[in-house]
Amino acid sequence: MNFRPRKQFGQHWLKNQKVLDQIINSAQLSKLDRVLEIGPGLGVLTERIFPYVDTLLSVEIDRDLCKKLVNKYGKIDNFLLLEGDFLELNLPEILQNFPKFNNYNKVVANIPYNITGPIIEKLLGTISKPAEKPLDSIVLLVQKEVGDRLVAVPNNKVYGALTVKVQYLADCEQVCDVPAKDFYPRPKVDSVIVKITPRKLENPAHNPKFLDSLIKLGFASRRKMLKNNLKSIITPEKLTEILNKLNINDQARAENLSLEDWIQLSNNLELT
Repeated sequence: MNFRPRKQFGQHWLKNQKVLDQIINSAQLSKLDRVLEIGPGLGVLTERIFPYVDTLLSVEIDRDLCKKLVNKYGKIDNFLLLEGDFLELNLPEILQNFPKFNNYNKVVANIPYNITGPIIEKLLGTISKPAEKPLDSIVLLVQKEVGDRLVAVPNNKVYGALTVKVQYLADCEQVCDVPAKDFYPRPKVDSVIVKITPRKLENPAHNPKFLDSLIKLGFASRRKMLKNNLKSIITPEKLTEILNKLNINDQARAENLSLEDWIQLSNNLELT
């Protein structure tokens, strides 16, 4: 389209056709699917989605790109393009006027890396307030560092609050690495395709809102032990008693606890 990427929108065009194929394949699209794409950019992923799905809703913040996308794909019946900031748009309200594109069940996107966290939160919701209608799957191209955090396990330096909060709401897997050379302009970091599959836990926290706050507090200072990070809500002595009861090392830091440990800790603290 002879369009210069804009730094303010975090635009980097993916140019590797095999990676585009892997994004589509991992989404497992069918004619029953209604897909949301965030940041279609030049439309290289967009045009690959059309043939496989019932409808495609794309949201693009760049006004000039929107004009080009409309000129190129505007006559396709199962395509709707909205101009605006995905994080700011009230899609349920807007889509009341476009019922054909409402109730999308999958997301497939190459998103701006600087707003990855907020985008994932808007798609999944939070521990205290999960999305009312969970999506079937979310396939995203993200910064590798973030992708590593999403699938991290305890006792790993990249295991953090984002890890626990997302894994409470969904299963996460990495599809493949995508080197920086596969983009134009070339970013400073490598990327990875991740697939996030929302699901409900069999044994959720008794008080999800409290768990949400507890995780934030626990990871506030990663180098500190939990009994130091949590002393604003419980004495170190009492916390040690609870940790021993749960077979958790009383010298543990936030990164040492599994998702199940966090849930059990939250449930037991609620009883004190």
